[in-house]
Amino acid sequence: MRRRDFLGALAGLAVSGAAGAAAPMLTRRVPAGGEAVPVIGLGTWQTFDVGGDAAARVPLKEVLGVLFESGARVVDSSPMYGTSESVVGDLCSELGICQPLFLATKVWTQGRDEGIRQMERSIERMRAGRMDLMQIHNLVDVETHTRTLQAWKAEGRVRYLGITHYTASAHAAVERWMRTRQYDFVQINYSLEEPHAADTLLPLARDLGIAVMINRPFANGGMFRRVRGKALPAWAGELGIRSWAQYFLKWIVAHPAVTCVIPATGKPAHMKDNAGAGLGPTPDEAGRRRMAKFYDAL
Repeated sequence: MRRRDFLGALAGLAVSGAAGAAAPMLTRRVPAGGEAVPVIGLGTWQTFDVGGDAAARVPLKEVLGVLFESGARVVDSSPMYGTSESVVGDLCSELGICQPLFLATKVWTQGRDEGIRQMERSIERMRAGRMDLMQIHNLVDVETHTRTLQAWKAEGRVRYLGITHYTASAHAAVERWMRTRQYDFVQINYSLEEPHAADTLLPLARDLGIAVMINRPFANGGMFRRVRGKALPAWAGELGIRSWAQYFLKWIVAHPAVTCVIPATGKPAHMKDNAGAGLGPTPDEAGRRRMAKFYDAL
């Protein structure tokens, strides 16, 4: 089934009927703390930056409601994303779900004092109280912010600290910092279109006990353009895959090093669709190779 057809079928469902309401979503353990995190989350890049626009906030509130009802929990943002942190905080507060969500954001500035100010604003905007995960965005002033976050974790102001990047060209730098063993999470790009993280970073994360959050699971939308008008393979149904989004996401979450994937969306139907990738069977390694071979041949 094509994504637009599947979304049309979902359009009439209430939040209580969201994908995953009748079955638990797959979870993965965070090595540093042992807690279980649902494998599908939500990114907010270019989707939640709507400021105080009441009309634009309506579907975003529904997205968060669908996320929660589906069994997902992780919401990732950044001060780089305009007003996204504030929008997330306001809407999750209205829904009364801020506390059970796993809230993650980033520090994206130079200098210790400015970093502290920015992180304190982020915590306030996201209504987090104590931030679940604070990450150093794209390794900006990583050494300085790592020292601050280590102190904050010891004080209980953040639960986990991590580093992020979104391009394969930065993977060598990410690897160097991972090897310092200072981080609980790493956030990197990984998809059928951009599979390079599997060469080094994903195995290294397993070896070092670092949780992995995946960004750019659809390669900024380019993967949907590649499969437009093309049917899913008949065998995809054996894995419970009903859309290309679920095909792409299920391939990612089946990698044993992946903790959570955070596709960004501002559309409730897309959130329902994405959440479906966290349900049902996952492919084994042979199945993942089969999925990659089929995609590469398109």
